[in-house]
Formats: sequence, structure tokens, C-alpha cells
Amino acid sequence: MAAEGEGDARLRAVVELAQAMAAAHTPRESAHAAAQGVRQALAGSFAAISKWERELGQLRVLVNVGELADDEEEFPDDESYPVHEFPEIVGFLHEQWAGGGEPSAWVETADPLPGTPADCGGGAANRQRVAALRRRGRGACVVAPIVLHGRAWGELYVARPAGAPVFDRADADFASVLAAVTAAGIAQTERLAEARRLAFTDALTGLANRRAVDMRLDEGLELHRTERTVVSLVVCDLNGLKRVNDSRGHAVGDRLLERFGSVLSLCGAMLPGTLAARLGGDEFCLLAVGPAADEVVKVAGELCERAAELELGEGVAVGVASTGDPIGPVRSARRLFRLADAAQYKAKAARSGEPVVAGRHGGKDDPVVRLADAPDRRPGPERRRFRR
Repeated sequence: MAAEGEGDARLRAVVELAQAMAAAHTPRESAHAAAQGVRQALAGSFAAISKWERELGQLRVLVNVGELADDEEEFPDDESYPVHEFPEIVGFLHEQWAGGGEPSAWVETADPLPGTPADCGGGAANRQRVAALRRRGRGACVVAPIVLHGRAWGELYVARPAGAPVFDRADADFASVLAAVTAAGIAQTERLAEARRLAFTDALTGLANRRAVDMRLDEGLELHRTERTVVSLVVCDLNGLKRVNDSRGHAVGDRLLERFGSVLSLCGAMLPGTLAARLGGDEFCLLAVGPAADEVVKVAGELCERAAELELGEGVAVGVASTGDPIGPVRSARRLFRLADAAQYKAKAARSGEPVVAGRHGGKDDPVVRLADAPDRRPGPERRRFRR
């Protein structure tokens, strides 16, 4: 009956781990859910999830949970360990898994116990883990490789304090099961993250797309309403794209779009937290939430200069609209877009090599503001229909 009770408890722990990871929306949440789940399932006082960064040859700790030592953080910025100090993760991959075997967990103890080397793979080889156990007051740990798509992804690590019962072979086998559930949860989170990335990314340039701009702009304007945060929009129209497409082909035109996208990204990085995006066709934008209007205008000028230096194309027409300038109340994303559009239209019509900024020539009587706020039903010969 006791064995059946333990089996039921472990089955319940597996289900709870799977459910917790299914509810995670980001890789960070997924790693945290995995660490908490395996710690509870194995009655540990501490657990960690680490990822194998092959290109750097290291295990990077993503999350620590439970009773943390003085040198441990829940979400460490730079806790990593060279893989050569823990060779079993590589050894299992190339020696066991390649031969058709399954990844299996092993146990380490701070103090050798009778039968431990025979029961637990690799215990004697890992002096680093043993030293870490002693230094942090832990008596034993169980380590299980996390395998994703047939390759070692990382490991889960669960420890118990000194004096507590050490892990046994059954615990190690259960840890292997938990590692498999963790791998499935990580795979799901990565698929969701990739789907989100694709949904908010322009496929050609790798910049954000219009959907991402709309979401961020709504968030920014809410901050403007509640905290008076400055929100600025820089709309860019890349000159000469049609000529390049017609004379040199769309592949060359795509290269121009990609190169300008890189310039836009570089300039956007000058303003912390700024979103660089392609709105579609030859239209791009920068969305800045927080920086002062003058800082945004300065970067917009830098963008004009760098775009003019591109080998292809004919520079860029840039319009700026910011809540930090006298443009009247901005209660909707539509109005800020119309103002930036109108400013960009003026820049293009004047063939200006500098940005045109809404509201800086007469406030509400500024020609750009008047153009943006004019009703659409009478567009006139020189008016374009601005974004709604």
C-alpha cells in the first residue's frame, strides 16, 4: 500500500508539473515552473534548471528555487559553469544516446556512502558538484539531462540539505521522467515564443511589424494618459525603392529594404526602449516611449544622414510627431499616426534631407498639425489619405 501511495503521489507530481509548464507563457516562466515542480516532486530543498550553451561551452543557470545559498540568485545574470567541469552531459550525449540508449539521471552525495558509486553514474568524476554541495550545506543532489529534439538541451538539478535522506536509484529514475516532462514543456514554450515572434516580426527585415507597433503604441499612450510619459513616433518613407525595383529587380530592392532596416535599428538603439519597425512596403517607423522629444528629433536627423549615405536608394523622408511638442491632446494612436504621416508627407513633398516635426512651427496652427487634423472628405489635389 505504501508503494502504491508513493506511486500515486509521483503520478500526481508529474501531472502538476506538466500543467504548470503548460500555463507558462515565456521561457523564463517555463524554467521557473519546471524548477519548482521538480523540487516538490523529489522533496528537495533546492532546484535549478540550466541550459547547455554549446557555442560557449558552458552550462548557464536559468533559475534557482527553494533554499538559496548566499552566492545564488533566483534568476542569475551570470551564473554559468564550463562544461568540461561537468563532462557527463557531453558523455551521455555521445556515448549512450547515440547508441540508442536513453538519458538517465544520477546522484551525487557530499559524503561517500556505501554502494553510491555503483548506484549512481559519474559520481566520482564530479568533484565540482561534490564541493558545491559541501560549500552550500547540502547533502545530496540528483541530476538529470534534459533532452530536446534528440539533443542535450541542459539539465535539472535537485538537492536536499545535509542530514536529510539521500536520493536513491528510484529517485534518479523518477528524475529522468521529470526531465522528459520538462523537455516537453520547454518545447511547447519555445514553439509559442516562435509563433509570437513571427506574429510581431517583419519577415524580410527582422524588425517589428505594424501589429507590434499598434500594441506598443496603445501601451505607450496609456502611460502618457496616466503618467504624462512622452510618446514619439518617427515615420519614414524610403525614397527610390520603386526605381530600384524597376531598374535592378526586386531582389536588389529587398536588399535596400534590409540595409535601411539595419540603419533604422542602429538609430533606434540610441534611444532606450525604442521599437524599430517596418509598417509595410517602403514605410518604416521608430516608436519611442519615454525619451524627450528633442532626443527623438536628434536621432531622426541622424537617421536622415545615414540613409542618404546608402549606396542604393535616394535617402528617406522622415516625419516626427511627439506628445512632448505642442500638437494638442493625443488621445488616440490614430491621431499620433496622422500627425507623423502628415509631417513625413511634408518632408517628402519638400525633398527635405532633414526630419519635419509636427507642432514646431506654430503649435496648433502648424501647417503639419492643420494638415493632419483636416477632414478626409476633402483630400484636395496635394493631400493623401492619412492612416486611420
